[in-house]
Amino acid sequence: MPDRQSPVPADRVHLEHRPTLARSVRLLRAFRHEKDDPESFYGLMARDSVAHLSSYTDLAGATVIDVGTGSGFFARALTAAGARCTGIDHDLGELTAHNVSAPNTFVASALALPFRTGSADVCFSSNVLEHVPVPWRMADEMVRVTRPGGTVFLSFTNWLSPWGGHETSPWHYTGGERAARRYERRIGRPPKNRYGHSLHPVSVSAALRWARGREDVHVLDALPRYHPRWAGGIVRVPGLREIATWNLVLVLRKKTP
Repeated sequence: MPDRQSPVPADRVHLEHRPTLARSVRLLRAFRHEKDDPESFYGLMARDSVAHLSSYTDLAGATVIDVGTGSGFFARALTAAGARCTGIDHDLGELTAHNVSAPNTFVASALALPFRTGSADVCFSSNVLEHVPVPWRMADEMVRVTRPGGTVFLSFTNWLSPWGGHETSPWHYTGGERAARRYERRIGRPPKNRYGHSLHPVSVSAALRWARGREDVHVLDALPRYHPRWAGGIVRVPGLREIATWNLVLVLRKKTP
């Protein structure tokens, strides 16, 4: 069995996570059913994300914290991969939204994680960072609770991507508040992801600046999460990356003193 601090063997990586164009198309098609079939959509997303994470660290027996776990789709996929997973979310309604039992989950703030420093082998978060008012404090907390040699897997939807405004997209390009007002006029109620309240503008450049500015982590990868591997160079192009990345994933290894 490979050491948790090292990537799993290459043959397992190819079997478990293949960032091909076919995968990108499959995820895009599944996204259309997020509302009418959340079990299928989030189940696919969770399995894909856990396979991706498994290419950097061995999850068998690993202690994992899932920040912003929601209804627990990712936590269950992590557990199925052999991890010992605990999930937190600030909203009790999110924990019970899909009427699915999510063991080892509780209400807590991502800005002050209720775990000891260095207590987790892996700290994981999917599409939560843009929903907290102080995103880099959450990111700092994720690094804090990860042990030296452990892995941080952090992904988010960047504001200037085509889906940056979530349900108000693409009108968020005209301004977050204007897009929210337009949505309310058309639908008759405010959007769930309200600009400045439950949705905040986070950029790829800010994420890279934060990660590269920390002296206690190695940046293993910074990739457009849903793109084929050959499209990864987008992240290196200022301006273009803010629109074309769609969703950024940062994978960090906490340094050993």
